[in-house]
Amino acid sequence: MKVTLLSLLVMMISAVSFAQSSTQVKWTFSSKKIADKTYEVHATATVTGNWHIYSQNVGVDGPIPTAFTFTKNPLVTLDGQPKETGKLITKDEEVWGGKVRYYENKVEFIQLVKAKSAAKTNVAGKVEYMVCNDEKCLPPSETTFSVAIGG
Repeated sequence: MKVTLLSLLVMMISAVSFAQSSTQVKWTFSSKKIADKTYEVHATATVTGNWHIYSQNVGVDGPIPTAFTFTKNPLVTLDGQPKETGKLITKDEEVWGGKVRYYENKVEFIQLVKAKSAAKTNVAGKVEYMVCNDEKCLPPSETTFSVAIGG
């Protein structure tokens, strides 16, 4: 009985911890046609308060970089890695042992996608990220997404 209660308590604490990161960052996803069968998929992170989200190339070992994993779709090909647009901050952080790269307030990640046909389809996946402030970091979080393209 004690083991069951302890397990339940640990799961509840974990769930609350993961939920905290999602309240610090709000994600929006959209697509934009830029040429025939070529689209940009935009993932915009709006960061609240004094929190920040790490770049895909954080610069040191320790903080979890923002990372995108795309679901395989035979109707599309990804062109390179997502590009970041926003005010990149590079700061020497003693706790991480070097210079880290992160964004405050807002950052947009843009993935170039080429459709193999004019058919309507989706670009789906997940983004993993971590938020910190000057006092603490929250556990990494994941957000899933699906964006319509084509058609």
